[in-house]
Amino acid sequence: MATDDDRADLRQLVAGLRTYLEARGRSGLLGVSTAATPRTPAAAPALRVVPDMDAPDAPDLASVRQELGDCQRCKLCGERKNIVFGTGNPDAALVFVGEAPGADEDEQGEPFVGRAGQLLTKMIEAMGFGRSDVYICNVLKCRPPQNRNPEPDEVASCEPFLQKQLAVLQPRMIVTLGKFAAHALLREQTPITRLRGNFRTYEGIPLMPTYHPAFLLRDPSRKREAWEDLQAVMAALREMGIEPPNAPRA
Repeated sequence: MATDDDRADLRQLVAGLRTYLEARGRSGLLGVSTAATPRTPAAAPALRVVPDMDAPDAPDLASVRQELGDCQRCKLCGERKNIVFGTGNPDAALVFVGEAPGADEDEQGEPFVGRAGQLLTKMIEAMGFGRSDVYICNVLKCRPPQNRNPEPDEVASCEPFLQKQLAVLQPRMIVTLGKFAAHALLREQTPITRLRGNFRTYEGIPLMPTYHPAFLLRDPSRKREAWEDLQAVMAALREMGIEPPNAPRA
């Protein structure tokens, strides 16, 4: 027969077990197997940053620039003079995306203002637009030293802001200038000589890859191909009902 001491010990044991089970339940551990749980592979990171433009707090270009701030996200911040965000018409139907700022752009804080920029201006004007009618930006917002090619970590740090710019702008047409801009938006490494002249799409927006103006300065024989690419862009815009303010005569 159980003694009073036995009953007291049993009550203490039950109380302790109840306390333990309650603690396990609160922590979410109750019923969890003690066997090792297989690790689920992490989901691949999203490749594009596309804000919901219908949301009440949808960003504009000013808020994207504010988010970029005095950017310290990659090593290019150490030698730059100015962040080169973008310039032009925020309601532009046509956006040009280049590679990265050069020395003149770094000095002035505006994209495509050096020799290559002067050629780009002529190309835009030949299409019947002015620089104020289009929007111009780059994949990188800071100048790589000695105008070297962008490095993968720099592109990875900077391209989310290009994606946000394009999401805000919602252009009807994108023209990428050179291989780095095309590769960043199209997610492929096809040579620019094969990409150029063929319409692709970025987030449902028609995209025409063509040569970078700096390359055309080095190899003027390619200017005819670049003009053919821009003529195709002009024809596509006309089909959309978009006429440049100074449409060239046929």
